[in-house]
Order: sequence, then structure tokens, then C-alpha cells
Amino acid sequence: MDLNGLLETTLAGMGYELVDLERSAGGRLLRLYIDKPGGVNVDDCAAASHQVTRVLAVENVDYERLEVSSPGLDRLLKQERDFVRFAGQKARVKLRVPVNGQRNFVGVVREAGAGRVQLEVDGQVLSLELGNMEKARLVPKL
Repeated sequence: MDLNGLLETTLAGMGYELVDLERSAGGRLLRLYIDKPGGVNVDDCAAASHQVTRVLAVENVDYERLEVSSPGLDRLLKQERDFVRFAGQKARVKLRVPVNGQRNFVGVVREAGAGRVQLEVDGQVLSLELGNMEKARLVPKL
């Protein structure tokens, strides 16, 4: 069973986006990060938790604990659509393989498409492969 697909479908039906799914403690803990335009609050997390609990019971998914939360101000950027959505905002990117001798960048996301992200760093636009990104997060506005 594709747990990620099941959760994405369930949450999309409620108006939420599944930002990330973490399984830990031997798969006994499921941690979901959800979002929607305008952000999520405690009531959103509770509603999603109740619905996901029901779906997991029907699908006989074995787990002990479910946690549902917002992705936070330093939201993880994983897919091309994340970079498209947050174009114009500052992001911190860590690469697997260095570009120009560097693996860590902080810059403004300019655009994304065709498996690449355009990141403006110190006035220079870099074209980074999405597949080379180890981790990317938004930099919170202070």
C-alpha cells in the first residue's frame, strides 16, 4: 500500500496539502505535516488527525501514535511545486554535490521548472537541480 498516496488523497479531500510524512520508531510513529493557503491552526490539525485515524483504521495500517502539525515558519521545500508556490521568498538550500565548490546556499527562489530551481544568491542567479538538493527550507521572515 502507498501510505503517502493514501494520506495525500485523504488530506486533499479536506482542503489540506501533505507537506511531509515521517515514520520513526520502527514505523510505530507517524508524523504528518499539513498546510493550506493561509496556514493551519490547532483545529485544522485536530480535524486532520481524526480523519486520518479513521482512514488508517479502515486500511489496517499498523501504528501506535499519530502526530499532525503545521510545517512551521521554516517549511521544508521538497517538490518543484513547493518552489513554484514560494517563489520570491528566501530559502536555505543544502546540496548533495557541490556547485561552484559550495553545498550550502541562502537566496531568493526566483522560479522552478523542468527539474531545476533558480535561486538568486548575492545578485547572481544559480540554476540548481532539484535532484541534487539534500534539504531546502524557507528562511522565516523576522
